[in-house]
Amino acid sequence: MPLPHTRRLLVDGQLVTADRTFTSLDPATGEVVGAAPDASAAQTEAAVAAARRAFDTTGWSTDRDFRVHCLDQLHGALTEHLEELRELTIAEVGAPRMLTHGQQLDEPVELVRYYADLLRTHPLTEDLGVVEYQGQRHHRWVEKEAGGVLAAIVPYNYPTQLALAKLAPALAAGCTVVLKGAPDTPLITLALGELIAEHTDIPPGVVNVLTSSDTATGELLTTHADVDMVSFTGSTATGRRIMAAASETVKRVFLELGGKSALIVLDDADFTAAARYAAYMICLHAGQSCAITSRMLVPRARHDEIVEQVATALDRVRYGDPAHPRTYMGPLISERQRDKVDGMVRRAVAAGATLVTGGKRVDPGFFYTPTLLTGVDPGGELAQEEVFGPVLAVLPYDDEDDAVRIANDSVYGLSGAVMGGRERALALARRIRTGTFSVNGGNYFFPDTPFGGYRQSGIGREKGIDGLEEFMERKTFGEVVA
Repeated sequence: MPLPHTRRLLVDGQLVTADRTFTSLDPATGEVVGAAPDASAAQTEAAVAAARRAFDTTGWSTDRDFRVHCLDQLHGALTEHLEELRELTIAEVGAPRMLTHGQQLDEPVELVRYYADLLRTHPLTEDLGVVEYQGQRHHRWVEKEAGGVLAAIVPYNYPTQLALAKLAPALAAGCTVVLKGAPDTPLITLALGELIAEHTDIPPGVVNVLTSSDTATGELLTTHADVDMVSFTGSTATGRRIMAAASETVKRVFLELGGKSALIVLDDADFTAAARYAAYMICLHAGQSCAITSRMLVPRARHDEIVEQVATALDRVRYGDPAHPRTYMGPLISERQRDKVDGMVRRAVAAGATLVTGGKRVDPGFFYTPTLLTGVDPGGELAQEEVFGPVLAVLPYDDEDDAVRIANDSVYGLSGAVMGGRERALALARRIRTGTFSVNGGNYFFPDTPFGGYRQSGIGREKGIDGLEEFMERKTFGEVVA
């Protein structure tokens, strides 16, 4: 699969262009990577109509063995073209090469195999047994069936991971899909569509892939009467609008939204390890992750000591050319995002925070140095709002109850972390209102582990069995038996 300058939409089994295109930039240089088709309203309508037809009139939703076969093919195609996809991810997403060997590419590809294997064995019926009722015996059971037509909308930060985390379980469940890529990273999502069209037996209309620079495309998908479900990953503000729009036709919605996660360091923790972990997390993909721990809560008596260690760890982070195998942190996705991050840092300093290290733009490209702030108002913008950049705020606490109060003082509830003695750490973790949690550096992000948040961090779970059943309906049967 070559990497052309212009890619194509996938609509009803055909790879097509559009009347207009828009450019995709390399965030490490600001130079053009290529052009993406700007899907029209008519093409969006055609994609939805194709998905509707494929669901309503073909055997896709009921032929489990065929779906397994197609998922196996997709996994094979992704594996075969992994290196081409890797180079495109580095160029368009700005993801460091080392990250593509993990969450950006290699791990998401394995999600496809996971759902193919799960579909082979996952029970699609549940027998509830026989009961006596009004002199007759009634057998009851539940059958799980595909939820229908899915609109899947993904952001720019982990475009392949998020696309496959929606696409693989939805296809396994028997849904048909209209997948919309992010305007900042359209090419890598279109590449998935080309692989599906050219290397799998997935029937026309089952998967449609669109890109557009116009928010009207997403709005049409979330309001269209022929779309049964919406799966969206992105900002909480946009998630609220999608939820409101979907309510007009009472669509099922999955929302994976923002986060403002806290790393709580207990007084019996290894402070050096905690400092390194904090620096590692906040610089992961330049802080462009909803689940990163962007607030570090430390014992007040050890505040200055820990801040010094974190600053040292951040200053050692290697940032720069994402293609270099030793680069740990790449650029932000765009100048617009860099302006947002820098603005939040400047406003925090103006409000009384101390800039310990970082806070600098680096050109060319859209780089922003790893940044550490202290003296941040716990109720202020930087401690309450998602930055989506390599910016860490260190906040002191007085005791464990105070730490819990500060950690839970957020509209979000996606993730969090604690470091300290195991029993104390686990007890504290269970008091934090989030959907995922790391204890002493433990990783919870695997194909079989459900991921999602509480409160305004979203609705539903991705990955694992929960992720499959997000895309299924349950039909309950009862019959009279002898």
